[in-house]
Amino acid sequence: MNVMLILAFLFFIGSVSGWVLELLFRRFISSANPERKWINPGFCTGPYLPIYGCGLCIMYLIASMEKFNMITDPFWNKIVLFIFMSVCMTAIEYIAGIVSLKHTKVRLWDYTKEWGNIQGVICPKFSLIWAILGAVYYFFIHPYILDALNWLSNNLAFSFFIGLFFGFFIIDVVNSAQIVAKLKKYAEENNVVVRYETIKADIRKRYDERKQKYHFFRPFRTELPLTEHLNDLFNQNKRRIKK
Repeated sequence: MNVMLILAFLFFIGSVSGWVLELLFRRFISSANPERKWINPGFCTGPYLPIYGCGLCIMYLIASMEKFNMITDPFWNKIVLFIFMSVCMTAIEYIAGIVSLKHTKVRLWDYTKEWGNIQGVICPKFSLIWAILGAVYYFFIHPYILDALNWLSNNLAFSFFIGLFFGFFIIDVVNSAQIVAKLKKYAEENNVVVRYETIKADIRKRYDERKQKYHFFRPFRTELPLTEHLNDLFNQNKRRIKK
């Protein structure tokens, strides 16, 4: 099968599966969501996270390299494989986080409270989680990937569905980029760093307080213009700090 079609399929599966994982993590585990609300995670508004899509593609390529036997001992060969997956995923996470932070002044996620973090973008805890996910992928998913890909090649209707997914995905990215552009403008004018997830959580909280319907897939929808909402949020934080 064409390599590009394989990677497109993996990107689709990884993006959607990663979104589900993040949704459940933020709802039941994350300390950043003490009220345990359902909050749409990630840069996009749709049910997908591109970083996980890229990650699954990389894990597939790395796992496929195992046949070269970098280390003679099978056990240590697998350990090195998982570490390599973790390093690659951490690198992707760092590049995406630091580019957003430096060029748009928007912090997509915040690890500043985690031990050993670097610029609040990466940390040992989540690098370990990437290694664990790499092991899960290797043992429980990779052995069946070829069968799934063969099924895909024999079901062209599903290929059409993947094309449809990428169509919506591109539109979503463009729309999300426009939101980030507004946040960047506000951050530069006020010399602040905007925390992406904090804004979404605050909007969700306000909807709940007013007992209004919250738009899960439109997390930045608010009655106030976005700039006014940001002013209100930052003024509240300043008052809390003074207290």
